[in-house]
Amino acid sequence: MTTGHRITIEQATDHVRVVHDGQLIAESRRPLVLRETGCPARYYLPAEDVRTDLLSASGTHTYCPFKGTASYWSLPGAKDAVWAYPDPKPGVAEIQNHFCFYEAEVV
Repeated sequence: MTTGHRITIEQATDHVRVVHDGQLIAESRRPLVLRETGCPARYYLPAEDVRTDLLSASGTHTYCPFKGTASYWSLPGAKDAVWAYPDPKPGVAEIQNHFCFYEAEVV
């Protein structure tokens, strides 16, 4: 990693919920919390805790030199609202099979 850039991932015990247009999209009591220099803390929820049937794969992909290539999914009326790293870099391997949402609330 570059000097001054740091990523930490911890198993959280927070109860995290994602609701979109009144519909529960995801709920987890075992999220990972990823903290990255210069970015807000983000919760990554296990795929088993996400209503993946409500997600539509988008063609969007972004590249992070620290985490790898992210794939995105949309919700009805919310393009690219969800992302994941299907093949993350070794330093952040824990986030594989986890989804992250722009709008998540800690209950």
